[in-house]
Amino acid sequence: MLDAAERLFAQRGPQAVSMDDVARAAGVGKGTLFRRFGDRASLARAVLSTHEAAFQEALIRGAPPLGPGAPASERLVAFGRGMLGLVEAHGELLLAAETGAPCGRFRAGPYASYRFFVSSLLREAAPRLDPDYTADALLATLGAEFVAYLRDDRALALEQIAASFERLVRSLVQ
Repeated sequence: MLDAAERLFAQRGPQAVSMDDVARAAGVGKGTLFRRFGDRASLARAVLSTHEAAFQEALIRGAPPLGPGAPASERLVAFGRGMLGLVEAHGELLLAAETGAPCGRFRAGPYASYRFFVSSLLREAAPRLDPDYTADALLATLGAEFVAYLRDDRALALEQIAASFERLVRSLVQ
């Protein structure tokens, strides 16, 4: 089912793919698909899970500056660049996953992992700040919907967004 969904999402874009389309392509009943995933946003999150797992692995065991061994401020900047890379590579899929239900992005497993990672680094790099609130605020600037707005409506290049994120992080941790 996930292979069929990923293939269809890549061909048409997630917004143009129905659960019926995925069930048909996977050779399963629509009920089976709905029982397993519930809705298209959950299906999109499941398809994204392998990409996000690779990114999370790099956070935990990868080379610096994203992985351990770099100062917390450098890891925060590298995290932002890495998240922007995920958004660039899988933006439509992330949008489908993040906007399926109100606050769905914040209740999904990957968000909690990213929030924990960022708040842990903030505790080290900027102990005067509320690390949990600041982590949520930083993550908001990396969400697929916000990045799409910056790219499409504001015509910002990905590098401009990354540089702005870096300036924001550096202003918080000084």
